[in-house]
Amino acid sequence: MKTKKLINDGGAAVDEMLEGILAAHPDHLYAIDGSPRSIVAKHGPRDGKVGLVIGGGSGHEPSFLGFVGKGLADAAAVGNVFASPPPDPIIECAKAVDHGAGVLFMYGNYAGDVMNFDMAAEMLAMDDIDVRTVVTTDDVASAPRDQREKRRGVAGNVFVFKAAGAACDLMYSFDEVERVARKANDHTFTMGVALSPCSLPQTLRPNFEIGGDEMEVGMGIHGEPGVSRETLRPADAVTDELLDAILKDANIAPGTRVAVLINSLGSTPLMELYIIMRRVKARLDEAGLIIHTSLVGNYCTSLEMAGASVTLMALDDELQTLIDHPCDCAMFRSGKVS
Repeated sequence: MKTKKLINDGGAAVDEMLEGILAAHPDHLYAIDGSPRSIVAKHGPRDGKVGLVIGGGSGHEPSFLGFVGKGLADAAAVGNVFASPPPDPIIECAKAVDHGAGVLFMYGNYAGDVMNFDMAAEMLAMDDIDVRTVVTTDDVASAPRDQREKRRGVAGNVFVFKAAGAACDLMYSFDEVERVARKANDHTFTMGVALSPCSLPQTLRPNFEIGGDEMEVGMGIHGEPGVSRETLRPADAVTDELLDAILKDANIAPGTRVAVLINSLGSTPLMELYIIMRRVKARLDEAGLIIHTSLVGNYCTSLEMAGASVTLMALDDELQTLIDHPCDCAMFRSGKVS
């Protein structure tokens, strides 16, 4: 059975979406002439500042281009739905944000992204543009703790990008920006659950099958298999399962401040997300952890997939300052930007 979408043509959906985003956010974003998949912040890149380029496949909005703006990412390279951007738009993004202090690439740890961003970095090196890379690996379901380098990057991207973007905006050196980005990633942990599939605009077919009374714990944001297929349970029990995995993996000491993200995978409404947040607050209180900031809503989606993820970032004074730093992006704002 085909799914229903408000699109014109599946093959044109990404480019038409980009036209709409640029029409809606002209004060924040522009596309590079001749490279419409290279989206750059109008107020971000400047002399002496490390440039931050993020990117990945479409279908995860507001990730990635929604986090382009002053105080966060300087540019985003946009791929097809659930597909890495090719090297060309990545290269154009890097050239646009290079102001002599280096360019940092950040994206989720997926084979296609790694290959294409690495290829772009090699080509930029021939133009004497200094590029470094930090991949995000916050998905605790995708590999054991001792193999963290194999983990996927999921909704925790939001906090990791936020910290790195703040460091760039505060004019940290390239070495310090890279250090902060790696530290932020090491302090961030995510676990998700899917209740129903999504469908790609080109196929209008569900990308996996799941029973009406089932949930997939640990499923990835492209429909990658999780750690278990289980009978759907009440929200508190599901939240406990996600948090148990996160807290065991993160081993956060009591008294630590944390940033919390309750993320919809696309179609899960705010009512359900806040029910999850209610349980997260109770559990973190029991664990002696202090919620410093919380985000609830759509931050890293999977088209219309039903489900949610929970992210914790363990904060110290440095990370807290960076998370609190103001930003003004097309689809995300925090603090007061001067």
